[in-house]
Amino acid sequence: MWEFRSLSFWRAVFAEFYGTMFFVFFGLGAALRWTSSSYNVLQVAFCFGMAAATLIQSIGHISGGHINPAVTFAYVISSQMSLFRAFFYICAQCLGALAGAAVLYGVTPSNVRGNLALNTLQPGISLGMATTIEVFLTLQLVVCVFAVTDERRNGRLGSAALSIGFSVFMGHLFGMYYTGAGMNPARSFAPAVLFRNFINHWVYWVGPLIGGAVGALLYDFVLFPRMLGFSERIAVLKGSRPAETDGQQDTRGEPIELKTQAL
Repeated sequence: MWEFRSLSFWRAVFAEFYGTMFFVFFGLGAALRWTSSSYNVLQVAFCFGMAAATLIQSIGHISGGHINPAVTFAYVISSQMSLFRAFFYICAQCLGALAGAAVLYGVTPSNVRGNLALNTLQPGISLGMATTIEVFLTLQLVVCVFAVTDERRNGRLGSAALSIGFSVFMGHLFGMYYTGAGMNPARSFAPAVLFRNFINHWVYWVGPLIGGAVGALLYDFVLFPRMLGFSERIAVLKGSRPAETDGQQDTRGEPIELKTQAL
């Protein structure tokens, strides 16, 4: 419970709310179809990608810049953050997404609002196909996130935030033709609540969460194994307070947040 009493913890939770709110506001806003010919997949994909990069750059040093329950879930699977923190992050992300979608709904003319429900299965796409697409889209995103923010990586070049943005961009370029490219349960949850339409909504949770889990396991046990013992992993998941040295908290062994200080 030491995290609950920490001001930095609540700053991080609010940062996740803030980041997800603006990610959904701008991303879904770019997807609005004002005229029959105004919809452009490249425009939507680019806006989602750049929104992700901008917001991760903005809040990465505060919360890790997850802005996605699937990414947070992946860090739990990898034993790099506590279950307690993950629960509050996911709640903040869902509420932030709902706030962003609600503001966008309120400032959008009624004849255009229907396009906010971006995540829909395209004709001919079965539930199994859709779930598999969401698994693969989120898997590549999580592996990218883990790789570019790994503090063990030597000679890291370029911007981690921009790399993640391009991963989101790539996922949307492909996935929008299948499922609307969810990749983010919070982003799919908000329009479903506003329009009270949860038909096939489980696909946009199950697919990304499986993809996030597989991505975490693939990176941490195959691509670049993280040598943590079972007791160490349990301690992280329980949120055991890190050791303090000379009156100051030692964060060298504290894998609680995404390490994005060098974004």
